[in-house]
This record gives sequence, C-alpha cells and structure tokens, in this order.
Amino acid sequence: MKLVTWNVNGLRACMNKGFSDVMKELDADIFCLQETKMQREQADFEFPGYHEYWNSAERKGYSGTALFSRTEPLRVAYGIGQEEHDKEGRVITAEYPEFILVNVYTPNSQRELARLDYRMAWEDAFQSYCAGLTATKPVIVCGDMNVAAQPIDLKNPDSNHHNAGFSDEERAKFQQFLKYGFIDSFRMLYPDREGAYTWWSYMFKARQRNAGWRIDYFLVSAAGKDRIKDVTICSEIMGSDHCPVLLQYDA
Repeated sequence: MKLVTWNVNGLRACMNKGFSDVMKELDADIFCLQETKMQREQADFEFPGYHEYWNSAERKGYSGTALFSRTEPLRVAYGIGQEEHDKEGRVITAEYPEFILVNVYTPNSQRELARLDYRMAWEDAFQSYCAGLTATKPVIVCGDMNVAAQPIDLKNPDSNHHNAGFSDEERAKFQQFLKYGFIDSFRMLYPDREGAYTWWSYMFKARQRNAGWRIDYFLVSAAGKDRIKDVTICSEIMGSDHCPVLLQYDA
C-alpha cells in the first residue's frame, strides 16, 4: 500500500501547478493533504477513483486538511473531540481494517514563538488522542508536524535554535510523542541521511540551495513497525513550498 502526505500550501493554487499530474504519477492508495486553505464547495475539480474527506477551518482560506482514499474507510472522524482544538480543520482520522490513519496539520508556533503556549497544549491533547487509538490496531500519523526533530533535520540548526519549528519546547514534545511508542519511519530506515528535507522557504533561493527542513512525517505505532517498507521524500516534485512524502506500508 502506498500513502502520501503533502502540505499543498493552498490546494487551489497547487491544482494550477500540476497537482493532478502528481496524483497520477505517485499513484498512491491514500493521499493526505494539509493546508488546503479552502472549503470543498469553493472549487469544481474532481479526484476520480478516490473517496474524499475534508476538514476545513472555520476561518476561510486558512489551514484545513483533506484525505483522498481509493478504498472507503470503515470510519472517518474529524478533529480530536475537543472544541478548543477543532476549529481549524487540522485532523482527519480514517480507520481501515488493518490500521488507523491520522492526517494532521500541526499548528505553527509563529514568529517569536507567539503561539507556543497554544502549540504546547495542542501537542498534549493530540498526542493523547493518538495514543488512545493504538489500543485497537496499528496507527499511522502523517502530516506537517511543524518541527524539525533533530539537528540533522534542517540545514541551519544553530541559527534556528530558538525559532518556530526548532525550539527546545517543540522538539521536546516531538520526543514525547515517540515515548508513546510511535516511530519516525524515515529515521528508522535512514538514521544518518543528511540533506533530506520536505520544506523550503520561498526566500533566498532556499530550495535551489537545498537549505530546508524536514517537518513532514509518517509516525507509525510500534505495532505497525514491521510493516514499514520504505519512505521516500519526493523533493523533485514542485507545486508547494513542501514536497510530498511517500510511505510504502504492508497492510
């Protein structure tokens, strides 16, 4: 089974930059998108062969997630069941016979860590939600988690040490997630690979210089560890400031 996660930074814009072609090229069974920035009724494009699930933010043009699946899930849920965290369209959960998939767009802590306190509360609530799901079957959590876990996961760790996405607090919460038994699938397979990034700033020709960050993940619960076959960072695929990440999983 092939699963893709991709922060499209506005799906309507990404559709004009070849999203449909990428969808055909990757030929995945499930696509998880983040930062769709739209309500479904705002566009008329189609995704033939896929069941569609959308969780849009109350605020127009902001945040949002979508999940496209060739197989109809057994159950789909939106949010994590906590009103204070469910207004921005950040989570879709789909249950399949062999696993549960959680598509997430983690809140950004913003400049000068202005939203860090909220981010910390979000992390605790979301991680507890995901940990609870592991009681029934393997869980895959994927999406833009807005943190580079280790210095190897970004080009300039020293200069970004206290910036959003690489603060001590955010990195500690990521490690907390792993303590729940989740595994960073890419680092499990490629523990020492450098220059493996999934997001690049639009400024300073960052993508051309590969001055990026790895902030998009597939985290797999311990029960699904042996089913991880490969993880590919598709850095050659354009259309967003993020690139798709592909998980091959033996379901």
